[in-house]
Amino acid sequence: MFFSLIIPVYNRPDEVAELLESLAKTTYKNMFEVVLIEDGSTIPCLEVANRYVNKLAISYYQKENSGPGDSRNFGMTKAQGDYFIIFDSDCIIPEQYLDEVEKALAADYVDCFGGPDAALKSFSDIQKAINFTMTSFLTTGGIRGGSEKIGKFQPRSFNMGLSRKAFESSKGFGNIHPGEDPDLSIRLWELGFETRLFTNAFVYHKRRIDWDKFTLQVSKFGKARPILNSWYPKYSKLTFFFPSLFVIGFIVALILLLFNNDYLLKLYFLYFVLLFVVSTIKNKNPKIGFLSVIAAWKQFFGYGLGFINSYIKVIILKQKPETAFPELFF
Repeated sequence: MFFSLIIPVYNRPDEVAELLESLAKTTYKNMFEVVLIEDGSTIPCLEVANRYVNKLAISYYQKENSGPGDSRNFGMTKAQGDYFIIFDSDCIIPEQYLDEVEKALAADYVDCFGGPDAALKSFSDIQKAINFTMTSFLTTGGIRGGSEKIGKFQPRSFNMGLSRKAFESSKGFGNIHPGEDPDLSIRLWELGFETRLFTNAFVYHKRRIDWDKFTLQVSKFGKARPILNSWYPKYSKLTFFFPSLFVIGFIVALILLLFNNDYLLKLYFLYFVLLFVVSTIKNKNPKIGFLSVIAAWKQFFGYGLGFINSYIKVIILKQKPETAFPELFF
């Protein structure tokens, strides 16, 4: 099978260098191509790409800024492969990744797959903490797709595979961002395609963000979900409400405290202690354990408040999503 690796880029030449260096070390013996799409960058990565033309089959395209979804679509129309694999530019790819994908497709073919992410030892403590909260079963990580047991799996576009047939049938990603990946997954289901988690096809995802950017990111995730629920109500799930219920429950706990009832607040305290302990053990570092508590707090409140805001405007007040949240649309 001929893979085309689709990588949209926006002002990230250093990240692209790390990604291409990791791909140059692959153990995969068959031919594949790398398609770089410069999405209106003012700091292009062409010079970086040129360093690897003797190591990798690279195609490089420049276009006006139109967002990651449209850039991925553009790349897939230019690609030569029969199966596309989509990465974010802040990913580092394990050397066995393509072997694992080919093995999984050969064993039980599927037209769309997603893989998990992990953290490298070289990542910063904050990156490791954010990675923990974005993947842990103790947070929304489990809800987001760490396990196929929670309904149908919705691949995330930092590590996602899509057959040419599925792309041509679905027309690829829509113009919402974030949320373009679950939107595509649902449209694929409606067209009769299946999606699946490839557990062993993981990437190292740097998540190049600080606390403020992380809060903004998860807030946008929260805003996008009620919009998707309004478009595809039959795929709405109670689990999508959990972060908002977490926020409401904490407010209730503070109100109860005014009446000398601290039972609910103690449950929250115990939860964060458990989070600290599990993260500390997993990362073998109490500092990362403490940072994971901060990350989880920001994750729940950022997503939860964003979800509530969007739910009120889109579901209750029936506002048009593009009008209510223009920042989510390209």
